[in-house]
Amino acid sequence: MSIAEWRKLLKKGDVSAEELVTDYFERIHIKDKSIHAYLTLDIERAISSAKRIDEHRKAGFDLPPLAGVPFAIKDNLCTKDIKTTCASRMLQNFVPPYESTVTERLWNAGAILLGKTNLDEFAMGSSTENSAFGPTSNPWDISRVPGGSSGGSAAAVAASLCMSALGSDTGGSIRQPASFCGVVGLKPTYGRVSRWGLVAFASSLDQVGPFSTCVSDAAEILQVISGSDKRDSTSLDLPVPNYVDGLSKSISGMRIGLINQCFDQKGLSPDVKTSTLNAAKELQSLGAELIEIDCPCFNEGIATYYVIAPSEASANLARYDGVKYGYRSDKTENLLSMTSFSRSEGFGNEVKRRILIGTYALSAGYVDAFYKKLRKLEL
Repeated sequence: MSIAEWRKLLKKGDVSAEELVTDYFERIHIKDKSIHAYLTLDIERAISSAKRIDEHRKAGFDLPPLAGVPFAIKDNLCTKDIKTTCASRMLQNFVPPYESTVTERLWNAGAILLGKTNLDEFAMGSSTENSAFGPTSNPWDISRVPGGSSGGSAAAVAASLCMSALGSDTGGSIRQPASFCGVVGLKPTYGRVSRWGLVAFASSLDQVGPFSTCVSDAAEILQVISGSDKRDSTSLDLPVPNYVDGLSKSISGMRIGLINQCFDQKGLSPDVKTSTLNAAKELQSLGAELIEIDCPCFNEGIATYYVIAPSEASANLARYDGVKYGYRSDKTENLLSMTSFSRSEGFGNEVKRRILIGTYALSAGYVDAFYKKLRKLEL
């Protein structure tokens, strides 16, 4: 059911928040053994929060917009007093002393945390196979991947192991797993949603967004998590539109671009091409205007990403040195060996590969040739 449908049932008292949350945990205990969408569950606190919502409803209080909605949160978003591991051995026992802005806004809106979901380590990957704690399977066919890096969140929504979820997107990490798992995934415009409390991968690309089973739910969630944040200097200080009301507006006259270079790719599956063009025709039948667009630099996108993202990852992950927090190796003869072994043992292979690529691109001899050149292309 949608969030709007749940809200009506809760208001009538037909179903309690406690019953809903308990039902989801029962499903998780049965189904997640084969899917492995979750890394951590927060059962006691979730049921306690649900009981509190039921008490407020019975007392006649006005309930917030997401009251009792069970959420899963990608495990690279900090949650106070609940482990945030980034699916890495480096942070396997890290418990944040603070709450990320987006999760704080969800809890203030009445949402309930069921648990933290699996991902590619530090969000580096596109299959959720690069987790230090084992891969996540696609709930429609457990022999296949759910996409990534937010595969745990996408799989949890697809398997009805939560009502909605949050993920993060750096180079497709919400959009791609949403497609693989057959759910709605939305990457907001950069700066629309605060990144404060999101463990950084590539700071100029990272963005937080929702997973849901329908577009209206995605709009409701985006309405809650959007807005300026003084703790995030990159967040936009602009009014937040009413996304829910916007869904009822006609798209007649809207111009929708089809990038020619997207359909010239040698590796493009015919089925994907056909599906995309059919969707475009559906929009056209609803009154939208389709226009063809030439983007000469489009095919440079992957090369640009694979310089910018690893370079920023190299800088962002330099903080994990075994000194202040995170994994520390037992091989501590001196500071250099302790740092080297901590990083070597704490990071997985994909993370180490990207750190090496980024460090190379940022080195004195190559920063102008690679990083700065491609940053101009990105802008």
